[in-house]
Amino acid sequence: RSSQQGADSEDGSPSSATAETPSSEDFSLSLLDTNLPAEAETELRSFIAKRLTKGALFEGMGNVASVGLSIPEYKVGCYYCRFQQENLLEMATLESDINAPEYVVCFLGGSEKEDTFRLELDKYIQSLKINLDLEQKSLETCVNPYLSSWFENAVCPIQRVVQLFQEKLAFLLHAALSYTPVEVKNADERTEKDISRFLAAASLQGLVQEGTMTSLCIAMTEEQHKSMIIDCSGPQPQLHNTGSNRFCEDWMHAFVNGAEGGNPFLFRQILENFKLKAIQDINNLKRFIRQAEMNHYALFKCYMFLKNCGSGDVLLKIVKVEHAEMPEARNVVTVLEEFMRE
Repeated sequence: RSSQQGADSEDGSPSSATAETPSSEDFSLSLLDTNLPAEAETELRSFIAKRLTKGALFEGMGNVASVGLSIPEYKVGCYYCRFQQENLLEMATLESDINAPEYVVCFLGGSEKEDTFRLELDKYIQSLKINLDLEQKSLETCVNPYLSSWFENAVCPIQRVVQLFQEKLAFLLHAALSYTPVEVKNADERTEKDISRFLAAASLQGLVQEGTMTSLCIAMTEEQHKSMIIDCSGPQPQLHNTGSNRFCEDWMHAFVNGAEGGNPFLFRQILENFKLKAIQDINNLKRFIRQAEMNHYALFKCYMFLKNCGSGDVLLKIVKVEHAEMPEARNVVTVLEEFMRE
Protein backbone atom coordinates (compact mmCIF):
# COMPACT_ATOMS: atom_id res chain seq x y z
CA ARG A 1 0.00 0.00 0.00
CA SER A 2 1.43 3.34 -1.00
CA SER A 3 2.17 5.84 1.76
CA GLN A 4 1.65 8.65 -0.75
CA GLN A 5 -2.07 8.30 -1.31
CA GLY A 6 -3.52 11.01 -3.52
CA ALA A 7 -0.24 11.78 -5.29
CA ASP A 8 -0.87 9.19 -7.99
CA SER A 9 -3.67 11.03 -9.73
CA GLU A 10 -1.26 13.55 -11.23
CA ASP A 11 0.84 10.93 -13.00
CA GLY A 12 -1.71 8.43 -14.18
CA SER A 13 -4.17 7.69 -16.88
CA PRO A 14 -7.91 8.23 -17.12
CA SER A 15 -10.40 5.40 -16.95
CA SER A 16 -7.83 3.54 -14.90
CA ALA A 17 -7.09 2.39 -11.39
CA THR A 18 -3.72 2.38 -9.65
CA ALA A 19 -2.41 -0.71 -7.90
CA GLU A 20 0.95 -0.59 -6.14
CA THR A 21 1.42 -4.22 -5.18
CA PRO A 22 -0.91 -6.45 -7.20
CA SER A 23 1.02 -9.58 -6.20
CA SER A 24 -0.40 -9.39 -2.66
CA GLU A 25 -3.74 -8.46 -1.14
CA ASP A 26 -2.25 -5.36 0.46
CA PHE A 27 -2.98 -2.84 -2.27
CA SER A 28 -5.38 0.00 -2.88
CA LEU A 29 -7.13 1.11 -6.05
CA SER A 30 -7.29 4.85 -6.66
CA LEU A 31 -9.55 6.12 -9.41
CA LEU A 32 -7.81 8.52 -11.78
CA ASP A 33 -10.46 9.15 -14.38
CA THR A 34 -13.59 7.55 -15.80
CA ASN A 35 -16.73 8.35 -17.74
CA LEU A 36 -18.75 5.66 -15.97
CA PRO A 37 -21.55 6.50 -13.50
CA ALA A 38 -20.37 6.21 -9.87
CA GLU A 39 -22.28 3.00 -9.13
CA ALA A 40 -20.95 1.19 -12.20
CA GLU A 41 -17.43 2.46 -11.51
CA THR A 42 -17.55 0.94 -8.01
CA GLU A 43 -18.64 -2.41 -9.45
CA LEU A 44 -15.87 -2.29 -12.05
CA ARG A 45 -13.31 -1.41 -9.37
CA SER A 46 -14.48 -4.40 -7.31
CA PHE A 47 -14.11 -6.67 -10.36
CA ILE A 48 -10.54 -5.42 -11.04
CA ALA A 49 -9.60 -5.74 -7.34
CA LYS A 50 -10.63 -9.42 -7.37
CA ARG A 51 -8.54 -10.04 -10.49
CA LEU A 52 -5.53 -8.32 -8.92
CA THR A 53 -5.91 -10.32 -5.70
CA LYS A 54 -5.81 -13.55 -7.71
CA GLY A 55 -2.68 -12.34 -9.51
CA ALA A 56 -4.54 -12.69 -12.82
CA LEU A 57 -3.14 -9.56 -14.50
CA PHE A 58 0.21 -9.71 -16.27
CA GLU A 59 2.02 -6.51 -17.14
CA GLY A 60 1.29 -5.28 -20.66
CA MET A 61 -0.97 -8.23 -21.58
CA GLY A 62 -4.64 -7.38 -21.90
CA ASN A 63 -7.55 -9.61 -20.90
CA VAL A 64 -11.17 -9.58 -21.98
CA ALA A 65 -14.02 -10.64 -19.71
CA SER A 66 -17.75 -10.16 -19.33
CA VAL A 67 -18.65 -7.84 -16.45
CA GLY A 68 -22.08 -7.34 -14.91
CA LEU A 69 -22.69 -3.64 -14.28
CA SER A 70 -25.93 -2.11 -13.01
CA ILE A 71 -25.66 0.73 -15.55
CA PRO A 72 -26.29 -0.27 -18.31
CA GLU A 73 -28.38 -3.11 -16.96
CA TYR A 74 -26.67 -5.95 -18.83
CA LYS A 75 -23.26 -7.55 -19.06
CA VAL A 76 -20.64 -5.67 -21.02
CA GLY A 77 -17.31 -6.76 -22.48
CA CYS A 78 -14.36 -5.34 -20.59
CA TYR A 79 -10.79 -5.17 -21.88
CA TYR A 80 -8.41 -4.51 -19.01
CA CYS A 81 -4.63 -4.23 -18.95
CA ARG A 82 -2.11 -3.62 -16.18
CA PHE A 83 1.04 -1.63 -16.89
CA GLN A 84 3.75 0.33 -15.16
CA GLN A 85 5.20 3.74 -15.90
CA GLU A 86 8.88 2.91 -15.89
CA ASN A 87 10.30 6.38 -15.36
CA LEU A 88 8.48 6.64 -12.01
CA LEU A 89 10.88 4.08 -10.59
CA GLU A 90 13.56 6.76 -10.53
CA MET A 91 11.21 9.22 -8.82
CA ALA A 92 10.39 6.92 -5.90
CA THR A 93 12.21 8.21 -2.83
CA LEU A 94 14.65 5.96 -1.01
CA GLU A 95 12.95 6.23 2.40
CA SER A 96 9.47 5.36 1.08
CA ASP A 97 10.66 1.88 0.05
CA ILE A 98 7.71 1.33 -2.30
CA ASN A 99 7.35 0.15 -5.86
CA ALA A 100 6.48 2.62 -8.59
CA PRO A 101 2.70 2.88 -9.08
CA GLU A 102 1.05 0.52 -11.52
CA TYR A 103 -2.04 1.23 -13.57
CA VAL A 104 -5.00 -0.73 -14.84
CA VAL A 105 -6.83 0.64 -17.87
CA CYS A 106 -10.33 -0.62 -18.67
CA PHE A 107 -12.19 -0.23 -21.96
CA LEU A 108 -15.88 -1.20 -21.99
CA GLY A 109 -17.82 -2.28 -25.07
CA GLY A 110 -21.16 -3.83 -25.89
CA SER A 111 -19.99 -7.44 -25.73
CA GLU A 112 -17.00 -9.71 -25.24
CA LYS A 113 -16.14 -9.24 -28.90
CA GLU A 114 -13.35 -6.88 -27.82
CA ASP A 115 -11.38 -10.13 -27.66
CA THR A 116 -10.98 -9.97 -31.44
CA PHE A 117 -9.21 -6.61 -31.02
CA ARG A 118 -7.03 -7.60 -28.07
CA LEU A 119 -3.72 -7.25 -29.95
CA GLU A 120 -4.69 -3.79 -31.23
CA LEU A 121 -5.67 -2.70 -27.74
CA ASP A 122 -2.41 -4.05 -26.30
CA LYS A 123 -0.53 -1.87 -28.80
CA TYR A 124 -2.77 1.03 -27.83
CA ILE A 125 -1.69 0.63 -24.20
CA GLN A 126 1.97 0.52 -25.25
CA SER A 127 1.50 3.94 -26.89
CA LEU A 128 -0.16 5.14 -23.71
CA LYS A 129 3.05 4.43 -21.80
CA ILE A 130 4.87 6.79 -24.14
CA ASN A 131 2.22 9.47 -23.58
CA LEU A 132 2.50 9.04 -19.83
CA ASP A 133 6.26 9.49 -19.95
CA LEU A 134 5.97 13.02 -21.31
CA GLU A 135 5.35 14.91 -18.07
CA GLN A 136 3.09 14.88 -15.04
CA LYS A 137 0.73 17.44 -16.61
CA SER A 138 0.02 15.09 -19.51
CA LEU A 139 -3.12 13.62 -17.88
CA GLU A 140 -5.58 16.21 -19.18
CA THR A 141 -3.73 17.30 -22.32
CA CYS A 142 -2.57 13.94 -23.71
CA VAL A 143 -3.88 10.95 -21.82
CA ASN A 144 -7.57 11.83 -21.44
CA PRO A 145 -8.11 12.54 -25.16
CA TYR A 146 -6.01 9.48 -26.07
CA LEU A 147 -8.05 7.11 -23.91
CA SER A 148 -11.42 8.59 -24.84
CA SER A 149 -10.73 7.86 -28.53
CA TRP A 150 -9.77 4.16 -28.03
CA PHE A 151 -12.82 2.84 -29.87
CA GLU A 152 -12.38 5.17 -32.85
CA ASN A 153 -8.64 4.49 -33.17
CA ALA A 154 -8.28 0.81 -32.25
CA VAL A 155 -11.60 -0.79 -33.27
CA CYS A 156 -13.01 1.24 -36.19
CA PRO A 157 -10.14 1.28 -38.78
CA ILE A 158 -11.32 -1.95 -40.49
CA GLN A 159 -14.86 -0.58 -40.77
CA ARG A 160 -13.62 2.73 -42.21
CA VAL A 161 -11.53 0.92 -44.83
CA VAL A 162 -14.51 -1.22 -45.89
CA GLN A 163 -16.68 1.90 -46.25
CA LEU A 164 -13.97 3.75 -48.19
CA PHE A 165 -13.06 0.99 -50.67
CA GLN A 166 -16.41 -0.79 -51.14
CA GLU A 167 -16.06 -3.15 -54.17
CA LYS A 168 -12.38 -2.23 -54.52
CA LEU A 169 -11.75 -4.00 -51.23
CA ALA A 170 -11.13 -7.20 -53.22
CA PHE A 171 -7.83 -5.71 -54.47
CA LEU A 172 -6.78 -4.88 -50.92
CA LEU A 173 -7.60 -8.41 -49.71
CA HIS A 174 -5.60 -9.88 -52.61
CA ALA A 175 -2.60 -7.68 -51.80
CA ALA A 176 -2.71 -8.78 -48.14
CA LEU A 177 -3.03 -12.46 -49.06
CA SER A 178 -0.24 -12.40 -51.66
CA TYR A 179 2.16 -10.16 -49.67
CA THR A 180 2.13 -7.57 -52.43
CA PRO A 181 3.72 -4.29 -51.25
CA VAL A 182 1.21 -1.43 -51.07
CA GLU A 183 2.07 2.24 -51.52
CA VAL A 184 -0.46 4.87 -50.35
CA LYS A 185 -0.32 8.34 -51.92
CA ASN A 186 -2.09 11.65 -51.16
CA ALA A 187 -3.89 10.28 -48.09
CA ASP A 188 -4.37 11.98 -44.74
CA GLU A 189 -2.58 10.41 -41.78
CA ARG A 190 -5.62 8.58 -40.41
CA THR A 191 -6.54 7.00 -43.76
CA GLU A 192 -2.95 5.87 -44.32
CA LYS A 193 -2.84 4.29 -40.86
CA ASP A 194 -6.24 2.65 -41.41
CA ILE A 195 -5.10 1.03 -44.68
CA SER A 196 -1.86 -0.14 -43.06
CA ARG A 197 -3.76 -1.68 -40.13
CA PHE A 198 -6.25 -3.38 -42.43
CA LEU A 199 -3.46 -4.96 -44.50
CA ALA A 200 -1.69 -6.15 -41.34
CA ALA A 201 -4.92 -7.62 -39.95
CA ALA A 202 -5.78 -9.33 -43.27
CA SER A 203 -2.35 -10.85 -43.94
CA LEU A 204 -1.45 -14.38 -42.88
CA GLN A 205 1.48 -13.13 -40.82
CA GLY A 206 1.99 -15.46 -37.86
CA LEU A 207 -0.19 -18.12 -39.51
CA VAL A 208 2.30 -19.30 -42.17
CA GLN A 209 5.97 -20.09 -41.59
CA GLU A 210 8.12 -17.02 -41.08
CA GLY A 211 10.64 -18.12 -43.72
CA THR A 212 7.81 -18.55 -46.22
CA MET A 213 6.52 -15.08 -45.50
CA THR A 214 9.95 -13.48 -45.95
CA SER A 215 10.53 -15.33 -49.24
CA LEU A 216 7.07 -14.35 -50.49
CA CYS A 217 7.67 -10.71 -49.67
CA ILE A 218 10.98 -10.81 -51.61
CA ALA A 219 9.36 -12.64 -54.55
CA MET A 220 6.43 -10.21 -54.75
CA THR A 221 8.73 -7.17 -54.54
CA GLU A 222 10.84 -8.50 -57.41
CA GLU A 223 7.83 -9.00 -59.70
CA GLN A 224 7.26 -6.63 -62.58
CA HIS A 225 4.59 -4.56 -60.81
CA LYS A 226 6.57 -3.90 -57.68
CA SER A 227 3.75 -2.52 -55.56
CA MET A 228 0.06 -1.74 -55.68
CA ILE A 229 -0.52 2.03 -55.70
CA ILE A 230 -3.47 3.55 -53.82
CA ASP A 231 -4.11 7.18 -54.75
CA CYS A 232 -6.42 8.92 -52.27
CA SER A 233 -6.39 12.38 -53.90
CA GLY A 234 -10.03 12.09 -55.04
CA PRO A 235 -13.27 11.28 -53.20
CA GLN A 236 -12.80 7.59 -54.10
CA PRO A 237 -9.38 5.87 -53.90
CA GLN A 238 -7.85 5.01 -57.29
CA LEU A 239 -5.87 1.75 -57.41
CA HIS A 240 -3.09 0.84 -59.84
CA ASN A 241 -1.13 -2.42 -60.42
CA THR A 242 -3.95 -4.37 -58.78
CA GLY A 243 -4.57 -8.09 -58.60
CA SER A 244 -7.63 -10.04 -57.58
CA ASN A 245 -9.23 -13.47 -57.75
CA ARG A 246 -12.63 -15.06 -57.18
CA PHE A 247 -11.83 -15.89 -53.55
CA CYS A 248 -11.13 -12.24 -52.65
CA GLU A 249 -14.16 -11.03 -54.63
CA ASP A 250 -16.46 -13.41 -52.74
CA TRP A 251 -15.12 -12.19 -49.40
CA MET A 252 -15.37 -8.57 -50.53
CA HIS A 253 -19.13 -9.12 -50.94
CA ALA A 254 -19.30 -10.48 -47.37
CA PHE A 255 -17.70 -7.23 -46.13
CA VAL A 256 -19.86 -4.93 -48.26
CA ASN A 257 -23.05 -6.75 -47.22
CA GLY A 258 -21.98 -6.53 -43.58
CA ALA A 259 -21.55 -2.76 -43.91
CA GLU A 260 -25.33 -2.30 -43.68
CA GLY A 261 -25.30 -3.20 -39.99
CA GLY A 262 -22.33 -0.94 -39.26
CA ASN A 263 -20.90 -3.19 -36.52
CA PRO A 264 -17.06 -2.92 -36.40
CA PHE A 265 -16.78 -6.21 -34.50
CA LEU A 266 -18.61 -8.00 -37.34
CA PHE A 267 -16.01 -6.79 -39.85
CA ARG A 268 -13.21 -8.16 -37.72
CA GLN A 269 -14.97 -11.52 -37.45
CA ILE A 270 -15.39 -11.64 -41.25
CA LEU A 271 -11.67 -10.86 -41.59
CA GLU A 272 -10.74 -13.69 -39.22
CA ASN A 273 -12.98 -16.09 -41.17
CA PHE A 274 -11.33 -14.93 -44.42
CA LYS A 275 -7.88 -15.79 -43.04
CA LEU A 276 -9.09 -19.09 -41.57
CA LYS A 277 -10.48 -20.20 -44.96
CA ALA A 278 -7.22 -19.19 -46.69
CA ILE A 279 -5.18 -21.26 -44.20
CA GLN A 280 -7.52 -24.25 -44.63
CA ASP A 281 -7.06 -24.04 -48.41
CA ILE A 282 -3.27 -23.85 -48.08
CA ASN A 283 -3.24 -26.91 -45.78
CA ASN A 284 -5.51 -28.86 -48.15
CA LEU A 285 -3.29 -28.04 -51.11
CA LYS A 286 -0.15 -29.07 -49.21
CA ARG A 287 -1.80 -32.39 -48.31
CA PHE A 288 -2.73 -33.00 -51.97
CA ILE A 289 0.84 -32.18 -53.04
CA ARG A 290 2.27 -34.76 -50.61
CA GLN A 291 -0.11 -37.35 -52.07
CA ALA A 292 0.70 -36.26 -55.64
CA GLU A 293 4.40 -37.05 -55.18
CA MET A 294 3.45 -40.74 -55.56
CA ASN A 295 0.00 -40.67 -57.15
CA HIS A 296 -1.00 -39.17 -60.50
CA TYR A 297 -4.67 -39.13 -59.57
CA ALA A 298 -3.80 -36.94 -56.55
CA LEU A 299 -1.96 -34.61 -58.96
CA PHE A 300 -5.21 -34.20 -60.88
CA LYS A 301 -7.03 -33.54 -57.55
CA CYS A 302 -4.45 -30.79 -56.86
CA TYR A 303 -5.17 -29.21 -60.21
CA MET A 304 -8.96 -29.36 -59.75
CA PHE A 305 -8.63 -27.91 -56.25
CA LEU A 306 -6.52 -24.98 -57.51
CA LYS A 307 -8.95 -24.40 -60.36
CA ASN A 308 -12.04 -24.34 -58.12
CA CYS A 309 -10.89 -22.75 -54.85
CA GLY A 310 -10.84 -19.23 -56.30
CA SER A 311 -7.37 -18.32 -55.02
CA GLY A 312 -5.18 -20.74 -56.98
CA ASP A 313 -2.81 -17.95 -58.09
CA VAL A 314 -1.91 -17.02 -54.50
CA LEU A 315 -1.89 -20.57 -53.08
CA LEU A 316 0.47 -21.74 -55.80
CA LYS A 317 2.94 -18.96 -54.96
CA ILE A 318 2.82 -19.82 -51.26
CA VAL A 319 3.41 -23.56 -51.73
CA LYS A 320 6.08 -22.90 -54.36
CA VAL A 321 8.09 -20.90 -51.80
CA GLU A 322 7.46 -23.45 -49.03
CA HIS A 323 8.52 -26.43 -51.18
CA ALA A 324 11.51 -24.76 -52.85
CA GLU A 325 13.97 -27.05 -51.01
CA MET A 326 11.96 -30.26 -51.51
CA PRO A 327 12.72 -31.74 -54.97
CA GLU A 328 9.72 -34.08 -55.35
CA ALA A 329 7.17 -31.54 -54.12
CA ARG A 330 8.85 -28.86 -56.24
CA ASN A 331 8.34 -31.03 -59.34
CA VAL A 332 4.63 -31.36 -58.51
CA VAL A 333 4.33 -27.57 -58.12
CA THR A 334 6.12 -27.02 -61.47
CA VAL A 335 3.62 -29.34 -63.23
CA LEU A 336 0.72 -27.55 -61.54
CA GLU A 337 2.06 -24.17 -62.67
CA GLU A 338 2.15 -25.39 -66.28
CA PHE A 339 -1.42 -26.70 -66.07
CA MET A 340 -2.68 -23.47 -64.50
CA ARG A 341 -0.98 -21.36 -67.20
CA GLU A 342 -2.61 -23.41 -69.93
